[in-house]
Amino acid sequence: MFEKKYLKNRLLGRGMEEVKTGGYKVVQEGEDAVLQIEADSWSYSPSIEDNALTMGKVIDMLVENPGVKRIAFHQRKNFSYGYDQVQLLVEIAAVYSYLVRGKKVLSLVSLGIDEIGEGAQGFIAEKLGEMQNLLSMLKSDPIGCYVETKRFLREEKIKLDKENNLDLITVREKYLGLLQHLFQTLHNTTLISLVKNQTEGHVVGDRDVYKNVFHAEITPDYMYTRLAASLPLDGEELDLYSIPDANITILRVPYDIKLMYHIAPVEFTLTDDEHMLLDRARDVMRQHKPREEEFLEPARLRTTFFNIGRDLLRELSEHKGISLNFARIDLLARILVRYTVGFGLLEVVLQDQKVQDIVINSPVGSGPIFIVHQDYGECMTNITPSKDDAEGWATKFRLLSGRPLDEANPVLDTEMIVPGARGRVAVMTSPLSPTGLAYAIRRHRDKPWTLPLYIENRMISPLGAGLMSFFIDGARTLLIAGTRSSGKTSFLGSLMVEIMRKYRIVTIEDTLEMPVDYLRRIGYNIQHMKV
Repeated sequence: MFEKKYLKNRLLGRGMEEVKTGGYKVVQEGEDAVLQIEADSWSYSPSIEDNALTMGKVIDMLVENPGVKRIAFHQRKNFSYGYDQVQLLVEIAAVYSYLVRGKKVLSLVSLGIDEIGEGAQGFIAEKLGEMQNLLSMLKSDPIGCYVETKRFLREEKIKLDKENNLDLITVREKYLGLLQHLFQTLHNTTLISLVKNQTEGHVVGDRDVYKNVFHAEITPDYMYTRLAASLPLDGEELDLYSIPDANITILRVPYDIKLMYHIAPVEFTLTDDEHMLLDRARDVMRQHKPREEEFLEPARLRTTFFNIGRDLLRELSEHKGISLNFARIDLLARILVRYTVGFGLLEVVLQDQKVQDIVINSPVGSGPIFIVHQDYGECMTNITPSKDDAEGWATKFRLLSGRPLDEANPVLDTEMIVPGARGRVAVMTSPLSPTGLAYAIRRHRDKPWTLPLYIENRMISPLGAGLMSFFIDGARTLLIAGTRSSGKTSFLGSLMVEIMRKYRIVTIEDTLEMPVDYLRRIGYNIQHMKV
């Protein structure tokens, strides 16, 4: 019944939001069906590589939901397994389903027996019990099942050579054929092909071999964004540096022409107690719904939430008996603000002054965030945002800009101001972006470009810079034109610095990009206007 309903939904192009069975549901995120499992009531870890019970439950779920592309567990933290790993399990689930439902290996039909001789009845019962144990093991420990089947094959061949009972010879041959079929079917699976060189001497029940294949992306409960925390084993490190709330590693990976921008945020250095405090504090902060006018002053809103969050975290830590110093509470309060009224990991990436552009393609969740790096060009990141992230950001940008983002107005251009960075944001939605929300963020320099800085970076000659300064002194009218990302805004900003401070400057923009606040701080008489 479930498979029919699933196929019907797929044919009609519908999502799987409402399908729930036994503590899990299948939801549609973009083009991917995601198996979401609530494991809070489990007394064991929701780790496929570490726990046989977890793997067995997942295989049962995949038998009923063969179209799943990603698996996500929730148990205090979020555990996520990507497409390649899930397909290994889907293949095992398909083998199990084929053997039980198609081949019917737990019945006499599989042995091709209509009548059982008196001398073979005990043998049949014993072997069907063995087969039942193997199939049970197939769900929770497919590698162990493969090793055990190989051992049974070897033993049965020896026993068959020594057998004298004609009834048993016939049945043993058929059982041997069934074992051979099971062994060959497992041998042809992708999982076994990946580990077959490690199966010699494998002890049934040992999970170490699975750790070479399955690696969960683990994120805190308050973070929807998926992040591959561990560095690729086959990556070549090109650069390593730190920003205020993260460590950055630039890697060359052999399977992609793009470099990898691997970010390790401070959130992943917190203890379990600190994660618990953040989770509790976030639940409390959720009760406060900022008024629309509060979003018009984001800096003031963040300050208010930071002060409330710091006091709340201090009270919670005292109540739970967790000792935290002032600096640690401040750090947790910053993280709390980032994941409530802020933009999550986007803010951490924007703190990197070497990041120039951030791109999030639709459908959100189907691929990682891409950036343009000052030194290394286009890079892929280890960050994969979720659909919930994308929708939350879109709502905040609507409130901040006071502009619509819907089918009638599928493009929204606005600015983004976060601690340590500011940038221009372009958001697209359907029907212009047929698969939903997509983002492009241009990070502005913390200090604007000037003509001497252009000369220092060999972007303009001293003669060209002097000529432009001469035009400004002469109050000439200039038109600065160019393609997207050619540097028009940066060049215009550098020319504004050449205007004498005694003059009043008025800017008119559709999206606030000019360094007006910086020029005002250094003494310019300047007013910006927004269309």
